[in-house]
Amino acid sequence: MRIGICPGSFDPVTNGHIDIFERGSQLVDKLIVAVFENPSKKPLFSMAEREEMLRETTKHIPNIEVVSFHGLLNQYAIEHGATIIIRGLRALLMKKVEPRIETVFIMTSTQYSYISSTGIRELACFGGKLDDMVPDYVEKKLKEKFADKYNA
Repeated sequence: MRIGICPGSFDPVTNGHIDIFERGSQLVDKLIVAVFENPSKKPLFSMAEREEMLRETTKHIPNIEVVSFHGLLNQYAIEHGATIIIRGLRALLMKKVEPRIETVFIMTSTQYSYISSTGIRELACFGGKLDDMVPDYVEKKLKEKFADKYNA
C-alpha cells in the first residue's frame, strides 16, 4: 500500500489545499492529511477546529485520513508507513533529513494559485469576500470567528 502524507497548518483550509488533496489522493492508496502545530505561528483556529474543517471539506475524497501530530514529520512518516510527502515548494529539507522518503510537489491549479491561508485570514479579519477561495463550510467558520466584521 502506497501511503502519502500532506502536512500543513491549514489555518484555514483553502480550495487550493482541497485541489492538492484531490489530486494527491490519486497518487497513493491512502493520503494522510496531517495538521501540525507550528510553534512560530499563532493560529486563528484551534487544532480541533482545523481537523474538523478538514474532515468536513474532504469527506468526498474516500482515501483521505485527517490527523494531527506533533514532532518531526520524518518520524511520523516512518511510524505510519508513508513513503511520499505531498507539499508546497518549501519542503526541500526533508530529503536531507530522511532520504528514504520522496517529496512530491503538486502545484495548485492556476485558478487557486493566488490563495494562501494567511491571505484568507487577513481577508476574513477585515470582513472581506471569501467567494471561491475556501469551501462553504470553512467560509461559515471564518465568519463565525469574525462575526463582528460580518454582522456590522
